[in-house]
Amino acid sequence: MDKYALIFIHLACAGVLFSAACSGRAGNKLHGDWKAVNGSERLKITDKKFVPDGDEALAEDYFVKGDTIFTSFDGNQPYSKFVVQTLDDHHLKLISPDSEIMEYSR
Repeated sequence: MDKYALIFIHLACAGVLFSAACSGRAGNKLHGDWKAVNGSERLKITDKKFVPDGDEALAEDYFVKGDTIFTSFDGNQPYSKFVVQTLDDHHLKLISPDSEIMEYSR
C-alpha cells in the first residue's frame, strides 16, 4: 500500500512540474507594441529587441531578470535598467534609469 502512495505522489509532482514547464512564459505579456498613456511615445518589445519611440535605429538588446529589464546597445555595458512596476495584458508601468515613471497601454 505504501508503495502505491509513493508512486501516486511522484506522478502528481511530475504532473505539476510538467504543467508549469509547458505553460506560456510570463515574458510574453511584455512583448508587443505599447503606446504612452500621456503622450505620443511608442515602445516596441520583441523577443530580442527593446525599441523606444518605435525607431528601429535605436533598438537595443535586452534580457529580463526578475522584475527588471536590462537593455544594452549592441551588447555594450553598462546595462540600462528599467524596473517593471506593473504589467498585465493591457497596461505596463516602467521606472526608467532616471527614476521617471513611464506608463504604457496597448
